Amino acid sequence: MLRVRGLTKTYRSGDKALDGVDLDVPRGQLMALIGPSGAGKSTLIRCVNRLVEPTAGEVVVDGSSVTGLGGGGLRAARRRMGMIFQEYALVERLTVMENVLSGRLGYVGFWASWLRRYPQADVDEAFRLIERCGLGGMHDKRADQLSGGQRQRVGICRALIQNPALLLVDEPTASLDPKTSRQVMRLLVELCAERNLAAIVNIHDVALAQMFVQRIVGLRAGRIVFDGPPDALSTETLTSIYGEEDWNASRPTEEDEEDEAQARAIATRLAAEAR
Repeated sequence: MLRVRGLTKTYRSGDKALDGVDLDVPRGQLMALIGPSGAGKSTLIRCVNRLVEPTAGEVVVDGSSVTGLGGGGLRAARRRMGMIFQEYALVERLTVMENVLSGRLGYVGFWASWLRRYPQADVDEAFRLIERCGLGGMHDKRADQLSGGQRQRVGICRALIQNPALLLVDEPTASLDPKTSRQVMRLLVELCAERNLAAIVNIHDVALAQMFVQRIVGLRAGRIVFDGPPDALSTETLTSIYGEEDWNASRPTEEDEEDEAQARAIATRLAAEAR
């Protein structure tokens, strides 16, 4: 689904945010991207959809190269990549429904979007997504009346209504409490399994990533230093990614392990049903 080869980003200052990254993410896989601040995690996600222009390398999504595109070709490619932001990026004065439908702007004409006249099929799909993401009955509520967790769910709906092949998720739980963080991560796991989506989740909470994702990639100074399953992420590996720390202090509790087992069971069942 996603293939990245030799991806490099060097800023005018000479700082190298990414240094020859090679990465493959197959369809249906939820992958967590971890690493210290400044490691290049957000830059990697934004180079994939070219919100940040890479200096070198190639990004291929669903068989099509993204790095050589411009104009209409790039806009079409971005429609296949749903983006979920840390700070939600909602229009506060608009309703939940209007914010969700804004994910269809790349598919409707200028005047239709200006007048907010969307095809009935889009409206029906928006209602389905709002209900599926636990926001039933809130379609007419303004975004500025929602909690952080509810706003993040609106952002998920907006990304999914694009009908993407790839989800790029930037710190989805950074502003949320622990319980809501688990709910949002569990929802992402279920939705990716239901829709057979590839997803990259940039996340600082290592324990949360270990609970829910199938694969973890660790970045340090713009390079991949770990790529494997959550249970292979040893204290030595965490030290190589982040530096010295007492990693045993952040080991998952028994309750965490139960949540992890439940999330993986749900993802396995839904993936099997999707086949």
